[in-house]
Amino acid sequence: MRFSKYLFLFFLLGFLACKTDKKQKKENVVPQKSILEKIAAAHGYDDWNNVDEIRFTFNVDRDSTHFERSWAWRPKSNRVTSISGTDTLMYHRKQMDSIAHKINAGFINDRYWLLAPFNLLWDSYNFDHQHYPDAIAPISGQPMQKLTIVYGSKGGYTPGDAYDFYFGDDYLIREWVFRKGNQTDPSMTTTWENYQEINGLKLAMDHKKDGEVFNLYFSGVTIK
Repeated sequence: MRFSKYLFLFFLLGFLACKTDKKQKKENVVPQKSILEKIAAAHGYDDWNNVDEIRFTFNVDRDSTHFERSWAWRPKSNRVTSISGTDTLMYHRKQMDSIAHKINAGFINDRYWLLAPFNLLWDSYNFDHQHYPDAIAPISGQPMQKLTIVYGSKGGYTPGDAYDFYFGDDYLIREWVFRKGNQTDPSMTTTWENYQEINGLKLAMDHKKDGEVFNLYFSGVTIK
């Protein structure tokens, strides 16, 4: 009788130890980040929730011409201030009239150039993506990884468009290709360079074309 009692306790302790070991192994498993999360994280996405306001000026120098427009965006309240020339307009992105809707198209374009790595997470519900571990960057000709995203045919300002992002092992974007309507030939190909870190966000300030007098760049970037 005493032997049976000890045998029962032995199996009970063994069962509990096995259960605890399985629980500890389960708790030690770290979920793997997706390729979208890795790229966003490399550009400082973990600090995005701390951003109350971001200000920037979008500039394009092409040959002898210059274009610019400035923005102030409060992401938590979704309020935008547009400054273009002598015109200033403040609007809420959930309450836009026809004028604000037209101006917002420019904001979406300019913000995308600045924060495209974050849009990989913000827009992930609206595009398909494919990761290619071995690819050749179109401008530098260097071996890189490539991520292709193709937006859905409905919604947004440019439905059906595609982007090819080229990046290294650090997951920082170095070049990209825009393909309007997911066409085979590139609509625009530029570099991602002159990275600067501002309050945890790593932002590419310059985007240049190969063989052209062209620079799309950002100035006056402040983050609070």
